[in-house]
Amino acid sequence: MATWLSEDEKGVRVRVRVIPRAKKDRVDGLHGDAVKIRVTAPPVEGAANDALVKFLAKALGVPRRDVSIVQGAHSRNKVISIVGVSKEEVRRALGLNEK
Repeated sequence: MATWLSEDEKGVRVRVRVIPRAKKDRVDGLHGDAVKIRVTAPPVEGAANDALVKFLAKALGVPRRDVSIVQGAHSRNKVISIVGVSKEEVRRALGLNEK
């Protein structure tokens, strides 16, 4: 069972490990019980958080308002809430199809 991904009545919650200042925005597999996502933005004044939200919204095809950081706004380890999607849609969009 994937501990990085859970579902509730509104959508899903995803545990993320963010790596700022990367060469390219991309999913980089799993990092323990979280999805490792690299973003090009630096961790200054919320730029990396904004880049993460924008990246996930685009990857999942949802509006940015449906993606929010619910835990870890000042940490590399975050919990992201995404409204209106299923666990399977998240797995597929992020290229993480293990169960």
